[in-house]
Amino acid sequence: MPFRYFIKLAYNGARYHGWQIQENAVSVQEVITKAVRLIWNKEFKMIGCGRTDTGVHAAEFFAHFDLEEEKGQDELNELAFRLNRYLPDDIVIYSIFAVKPGLHSRYDALSRTYEYHIHTLKDPFLNEFSWFVHQKLDIDLMNRGGELIKEYDDFTSFSKANVKRKTNFCKIFSARWELTGHRLIFTITADRFLHDMVRAIVGTLIDLGQYKISIEVPVLNIMY
Repeated sequence: MPFRYFIKLAYNGARYHGWQIQENAVSVQEVITKAVRLIWNKEFKMIGCGRTDTGVHAAEFFAHFDLEEEKGQDELNELAFRLNRYLPDDIVIYSIFAVKPGLHSRYDALSRTYEYHIHTLKDPFLNEFSWFVHQKLDIDLMNRGGELIKEYDDFTSFSKANVKRKTNFCKIFSARWELTGHRLIFTITADRFLHDMVRAIVGTLIDLGQYKISIEVPVLNIMY
């Protein structure tokens, strides 16, 4: 049985078309896979814990790969060190470590958490990682909307159309806005997310906070 290894990493996704390898677009998975193959001169497949959308950043991301031979921790530390020297500045490898055979970075993950950052006053130091919304927002109403979506499990209306997937069902554990000064952070945790789902939820809750839609309208019937 092959030996399995996990990689803990983070990346600024601004220059990438998400994590997953795809044709005619640069992805984080492609860049890291090519780097490991170059350093170790081995062919292997790397699988991530999820698929981030284009431009989305990851503060804590896990991936795994298999090798036929066992690698000691010193060799794994050396690989992490060499990867950080080779990879671009917008990708960092925190650690590489052995795990039990069969442990899967994607299917064994219990939950995933996204943060969406908004600033309500013009701030040149936040533009790269935050969305400037100058209109007044009803945050209490937006949090009521966040509580409402936890009651549903079919998120077809909050996902990108014409994307093949086994199911559109997700279980949201928490969804809440927190305001600190002029910075507003939406944190949402679920067992899984669909393509563009978080962006669509945020956009809908922003519309709710600006009174463009009503809390009485079934949120999941709104095509954003």
